Amino acid sequence: MPFTRINSKMVEAQVLPGQRLFSQRGAMLAYRGNVSFTPNVQGGQGGIGSMIGRRMAGEATPLMTVEGHGSVMFGHGGHHVHCIDLTGDTLYVEADRLLAFDGTLRQSTMFMGSQGGVMGVIRGQVTGQGLFTTTLQGQGAVAVMAHGGVIELPITPQRPVHVDPQAYVAHRGDVRNKLSTALGWRDMVGRGSGEAFQLELSGQGTVYVQASEEKL
Repeated sequence: MPFTRINSKMVEAQVLPGQRLFSQRGAMLAYRGNVSFTPNVQGGQGGIGSMIGRRMAGEATPLMTVEGHGSVMFGHGGHHVHCIDLTGDTLYVEADRLLAFDGTLRQSTMFMGSQGGVMGVIRGQVTGQGLFTTTLQGQGAVAVMAHGGVIELPITPQRPVHVDPQAYVAHRGDVRNKLSTALGWRDMVGRGSGEAFQLELSGQGTVYVQASEEKL
């Protein structure tokens, strides 16, 4: 169920009988046809276990289930929207960045410390993005939100990518993350650049970066 881009801040999805998608509550802008919207209490495709995991992780962004026959336009808060097509791989994304996603995708949560060790835990403490992140796996489409648009940066074993934690939106692939510090004497006396912490992503994959460091 791919999303069609209407403009930089709106996408449209075709909803067919027997299919469904999930979206952030309040993200529906308009629709045509016989479409229903219901609060989701099952935790998406991941079931009740996924819901409990997200609530414990603080990743409990309210979702709604979209079903029926018609087309639905999505957008939220005037944020830019970026569409990602998954072909069996896993997307790691901050829960509040999710706008809508295909109902065929399996949703779960992952403890960031398992990817970045102690530094993964520190990442959650420092960035305010939480110690857990949402995962979406399978074949389907995902629409994510960002400030000022999104760029895709390739990650290779020879060229890891360093990202400002507040600019991070999502990543996919065989990627490890850790929080690195660039703390120097200027930072200690309050005259540094403000970039004391950087999220280092290494391995093979892609990272999605927003053009602004503002939170949603």
